[in-house]
Amino acid sequence: MGSSRLSGTFISFEGPDGAGKTSALQAITTQIKPVLGDQLVITREPGGNPISESIRAIILDRANTAMDYRTEALLYAAARRQHLAQTILPALAADKLVLCDRYVDSSVAYQGAGRQIGEDAVAQMNTFATDGLLPALTVYFDVPAEIGLRRIQAHRDPQKVDRLDVEQAAFHDRVRAAYLRLQAAHPDRIKLIDATQNRETVVTTALTLIKQAAQNYFD
Repeated sequence: MGSSRLSGTFISFEGPDGAGKTSALQAITTQIKPVLGDQLVITREPGGNPISESIRAIILDRANTAMDYRTEALLYAAARRQHLAQTILPALAADKLVLCDRYVDSSVAYQGAGRQIGEDAVAQMNTFATDGLLPALTVYFDVPAEIGLRRIQAHRDPQKVDRLDVEQAAFHDRVRAAYLRLQAAHPDRIKLIDATQNRETVVTTALTLIKQAAQNYFD
């Protein structure tokens, strides 16, 4: 399916662990779902359909400590490809607004930089997986690693802490640094929000960016 046939708008949410992007997405969904109805698609990575969710369970299972880092990166790319083929591309072809919790930038930051297997190599792998499709807008929620990790420890259900959450602080520092490099390299697509601000300000700022990028859905 060629991108020229995709009349919808694709927006991704990114950020280090504990940045609050998922809760912001939930708050935004509550506000705009009554307006957009079936025109709005909320999804996540890895996941978004049964096959991709099955891959997610393998990736994030804390018992899978023997998983090779390149295996991990390939599994993310495989889940992403299926997510695109089965969920995102059909929605965009149907002129829908797609808001996705994580996308390619996560793999570059977490596997490329966090796992230190190479940001360029991971980006190339995902260019193949996605056929080069990128969001019209990426809302990046920025927070220092130590703050994000404190939030996880304070608020997240212990049963929901996954393999990436339990990595050492240096891993999360590398992830954030990679995100900041991506934002500096792609300022037109990736818009940074200071996620240390209060939740209401963060949500309002993110919603403003979404409405600017997807004006036709809110006219």
